[in-house]
Amino acid sequence: MITERIFMRVPFGDHLDAMAPHSVSRSTLRSPASILTVLVLALAGCTGGEVSEPTASMPVATRAELLDPADFAAAIADPARVTINVHTPDEGQLPGTDSSLPFDQIRQQAATLPPDRTTPLAIYCRTGTMSATAAKELASLGYTDVVELQGGMLAWRNTGRTIGE
Repeated sequence: MITERIFMRVPFGDHLDAMAPHSVSRSTLRSPASILTVLVLALAGCTGGEVSEPTASMPVATRAELLDPADFAAAIADPARVTINVHTPDEGQLPGTDSSLPFDQIRQQAATLPPDRTTPLAIYCRTGTMSATAAKELASLGYTDVVELQGGMLAWRNTGRTIGE
C-alpha cells in the first residue's frame, strides 16, 4: 500500500514517527470514513482555488423588492437607478426608462447591463410575471439592489400614471 511505503521512509525518532505503520491499523486506512475523507479532500483540491464563498462584504440578493406603483415611481426618480423594461414584445415604456431587455435574454445579453453588480436597478413588465423571472436571473448574476414594479404596467396605469410609446 502507498501509505506503508511512505511511512517506511520516515526515520524512527523523527517527529513523524507517530504516523509509522505500526500506529495505524490497516482497517482504519480502509474504513469508509477514511476513504470518504480522502475523496472529499481530493475533490476539494480539484477546484483550483477559484471558488469564492460569500462574505459580509458581498451581499447576495435572492429576489427583487416588490414596490407598488407609488414607491416604484419614487425609486425610478433616483438618477442612479437604471430602469429596464423586461417585457416582450414591447408594449410601451414607463417615463424614464433607460433600456429594454427581454426577460428571457438577460443572461445572454448580460454585457448590456451595468458591470457594477451593486448598481441600483428597477425592472418592470406588463403584469409582473416576466419581471419576476428577470429578477431571479439578475440575482443569479449577482445584482444586489433590484426593485420590481408589483403588478407591472397594468398596475401603473390603474393608478392614473401614463405609459409612453
